[in-house]
Amino acid sequence: MLQKIEFTPGFNKQVTPTGAEGQWTGGDYVRFRYGTPEKVGGWSQLGENFLTGAARAQHQFINSSGFKYSAIGTNRILYVYTGGVFYDIHPIKTTTTLTNAFSTVGTSPGPATAAVTLTFSTSHNMNAGDIIYLDGFTTITNSNYSAADFNDVKFMITSIPSSTTLTITMPSAETGSGATTSGGIRVQYYYPVGPATQLPGYGWSLGQYGGTVSGEATTTLNGGINDATTTIVLTDASQFPSSGTSYIQIGTEEISYTGISTNTLTGVTREVRGTTKDSHLNGATVTNTTDYIAWGEAASGDYVIDPGLWTLDSFGKKLLALIHNGAVFEWDSDAAGATGTRATIVSGAPTASRDMLVSTPDRHLVLFGTETTIADTTTQDEMFVRWSNREDINTWAITSTNTAGSQRLADGSRIMGAVRGRDATYVWTDSAAFTMRFVGVPFVFAFAQIGTNCGLLGMNAAIEVDGSAYWMSENGFFKYAGKLESMKCLVEDYVFDDINTTGQQLVNCGLNNLFGEIYWFYPTSGSSIVNRMVSYNYLDSTPERAIWVTSSLDRTTWADSSVFGNPHGTSYDAGNDTSYDVVGNTEGRTTYFKHETGTDQVVGSTITAIASSIESGDYDITVTKEGGATFQGDGEFLMKIRRFIPDFISQTGDTQITLNLRDYPNSSQASSSLGPFTITSSTTKVDTRARARAVSLKIANTSTSQDWKLGTFRVDVQPDGRR
Repeated sequence: MLQKIEFTPGFNKQVTPTGAEGQWTGGDYVRFRYGTPEKVGGWSQLGENFLTGAARAQHQFINSSGFKYSAIGTNRILYVYTGGVFYDIHPIKTTTTLTNAFSTVGTSPGPATAAVTLTFSTSHNMNAGDIIYLDGFTTITNSNYSAADFNDVKFMITSIPSSTTLTITMPSAETGSGATTSGGIRVQYYYPVGPATQLPGYGWSLGQYGGTVSGEATTTLNGGINDATTTIVLTDASQFPSSGTSYIQIGTEEISYTGISTNTLTGVTREVRGTTKDSHLNGATVTNTTDYIAWGEAASGDYVIDPGLWTLDSFGKKLLALIHNGAVFEWDSDAAGATGTRATIVSGAPTASRDMLVSTPDRHLVLFGTETTIADTTTQDEMFVRWSNREDINTWAITSTNTAGSQRLADGSRIMGAVRGRDATYVWTDSAAFTMRFVGVPFVFAFAQIGTNCGLLGMNAAIEVDGSAYWMSENGFFKYAGKLESMKCLVEDYVFDDINTTGQQLVNCGLNNLFGEIYWFYPTSGSSIVNRMVSYNYLDSTPERAIWVTSSLDRTTWADSSVFGNPHGTSYDAGNDTSYDVVGNTEGRTTYFKHETGTDQVVGSTITAIASSIESGDYDITVTKEGGATFQGDGEFLMKIRRFIPDFISQTGDTQITLNLRDYPNSSQASSSLGPFTITSSTTKVDTRARARAVSLKIANTSTSQDWKLGTFRVDVQPDGRR
């Protein structure tokens, strides 16, 4: 006879399929509404272009004229999006004018390359991967490149041959004899943000970034070398180690040697410490890096390098933007021609902070993990909180006539992040949680510890919704709504057993209030970028049943629907370097999406199906014998499956249903499945002929323009013995 098979909402991955009878065990791109699973909404690209690097923060706001803005900070550039267009508002750190400082390698003496070298009169303090903006070019001679190839163009720095030179890479090689000058050139250096990924245990930030330290011996090459050369002659090797395994740096290549004969290195090995062989010109700078740890060698101790991060917020109609462990900047959206201006540093403010927000309703700019002495980066204390005068982001000195102040937290080793809430600001260290409440003078803010062993996993791993704070910790998921709660999560092991523990700062939390969902996007083990999501439905969850879902949705930032009417998210493609605005980009690119629109993924003119699916635990038959006695069975009885009746509340296009059969818990489903059966809106029933102790249900779609919301599934089964 026909029997309804009903399932509780949410995924349960804490038990086996056999133990999950009457429950859903997994799937992808699904959500639960009113207890029923359905495919998530689609998403489409916003703007015609891809952004350089990995997006790490997103903030939406409306200016006084009613224009809607979305600020997006990548690990390289700060953008604003409005009217379907992206604008670069990144702050400029230095501006330098160079004279006779442009050179290329062409057909003479050759070999021709696509590299362009810029030479500075003093140390430029830039690093490979940083962004520069060039203009001021006039006529370029002896080159196939023209001034138009460089004027008003952004470049990613390819390498740092020396402290006074840098190289950029053109899309094609030089075909002229080689340019040596272009007159005056203006170089605008973008404030650096940081790497696209979080790195474990390597020394790039233990010393000066780039592999050189003050005082290290340097000389030059006495004769050029190609990528096969192992005979390396220095102009003067007297200051270089002459025995034991030693190291030099030429350009970005690290080379080892074991001895010196006069000025010739012996026992040479090329491309060591993870670097790549290259050709080097006569006179190229050679640096001793024997004792320097920052060339791909593991640092002593447990150390993790944070990725390039931003914190974004609004102060009135001003956008505030903090570079993680750097300075805070402002951009006035109400200014005339605002999209043609750049963010500028907030005068008077600390210059090194981990996080920030504007408190409400009192409107103080609060900096976390900041300097104890303003404008002295050496005094940055990762547990120190400092706030400005009320309604004044430029006044930080504490006096008896203002409300500027400071506080050092006690529990933890560093502040991880902070979130503005309805009744308080929530602050987390790596081990504890605090509230920060405005109380007025003389104390201004009162701090209270609300939990221990519940520190924040990453800077963006928390959110506040309707007076409750939710966050992801190393010890699970937590909620605070007047009291600390450890949230019951039936996908906890699935998430935490496979999360990249050295990519915690990549975790970001977002709200989709259209469906009552809180998202945490995170990188899995073996992935250096975000590639998974876990969500919690705070509207439909009950104390008895918390609704959790996992997905392969990979968003590096997320913004709710409050400003633009739909949620917006960003996705990072590390393997595609084509961005619209930076020549020589090697940092990958970001796509900006509008969510909950249509049924598919739309990028430009390319439409891709969202492959949604959900799968249940095993169902076994209940047997009622004569006299009314009922036996649950629990796999004791085989069942004969004759047909099933599909039921969808709504359906667009086709849907596939598969019945996976199993005789024992350790039996393989793949060897005994029925389907997939294609279900159309007119399918009334599907006849089957199968025999098994347990059956599980899988619903999926694989093509474009498909959508579904499940109703009540029924199957025609009868007992069929025990053997």
